[in-house]
Amino acid sequence: MSQNAKSHQYPKLHNATWPGVVGKGVGDAEPCIDLVTMLELTKGAEVDGVKFDGFDLFLAPPHFDTSNQDAEIDRIVELCGKYELEVGSFVANVWSGSAIGDESKRDAFLAAVEQGCAIGAALRAKGVRPNGVVRIDSSCSVDDWAKDPDENTKLIVDTFKRACEIAMKYDEMLAMEGEVCWGGMHSWRRCLQVLEMVDLPQVLGFQADMSHTNLFLLGANAPEDRLLPDDFTWDQTEVYDEAYKKMTDALRPWTVDFHVAQNDGTVFGSGAHDKTGRHCLPKDPNGKLDITKYAKFWLMEDGKPTRRFNHLCWDGCMFPNSAMTNPQTWNDVLEAMKNVRDACGWR
Repeated sequence: MSQNAKSHQYPKLHNATWPGVVGKGVGDAEPCIDLVTMLELTKGAEVDGVKFDGFDLFLAPPHFDTSNQDAEIDRIVELCGKYELEVGSFVANVWSGSAIGDESKRDAFLAAVEQGCAIGAALRAKGVRPNGVVRIDSSCSVDDWAKDPDENTKLIVDTFKRACEIAMKYDEMLAMEGEVCWGGMHSWRRCLQVLEMVDLPQVLGFQADMSHTNLFLLGANAPEDRLLPDDFTWDQTEVYDEAYKKMTDALRPWTVDFHVAQNDGTVFGSGAHDKTGRHCLPKDPNGKLDITKYAKFWLMEDGKPTRRFNHLCWDGCMFPNSAMTNPQTWNDVLEAMKNVRDACGWR
């Protein structure tokens, strides 16, 4: 740790609000947690005088009513002032459509991208969103993508290029989420393929989540792209580090949004959400990641911060509501993020 690590101002530390929604509110799943409650918990966390600087937002009900956009923008501005938090990256509600399929599905996908970019630009203009991206995924399952991998990858690339044209109108940046449940971006190699085929690094980058990308190493949903040997055991640190370096060296140059997270090497799904990398609490004894150590693989290059983005976010979806509403959860999360900034930050 550098001598002035505790005075690092960047990257800013954001909490995610979508863990109050993702995997909840459907069927037997637990009810959603409203946005105000999520912001109350975010505002209340504090570690050694450090607090969260902001929050990242899920552009879907019940956190954001997309049918009443102007009023919701005003509400977010008011909440930012009330809780002294900035807003950062968005999750666009692209699941109303798909990056593959017929034109109506792709048009619905692109309409959600445009809505996200317009909301982002409006909140920048109102002074409450100093940085952040609009996050997207393919909104298709691995099974559907696998019915015709080459053609569906071409469709994803074409849809994403059109999404980039939209983003440029609003001076926004898009981040493609790497996650094993999304077709065409369910492995590190497939993510890289899409990014290189779109080839608009000034508009479309990669959003790296430490939980999801850990599953890339294990080849979940893409055994052909597994980077760890089949007989790998978790005590083989050097083997793991070599694989992790190969993944991060490939994707770090594209990374424009980053989620600090923990994972136990398994998948999990809840509610309507497909199984994906299981998010663990930062101090979960089953967690496989030394969070600060492996964050450095993403955030540092030649011993210096990459400075490619100005805030970090915590991602922890599908936790039980008893954990989500426990203030200690958010102190532990904030501590993990503070440790990452101490190690990888700057003034």
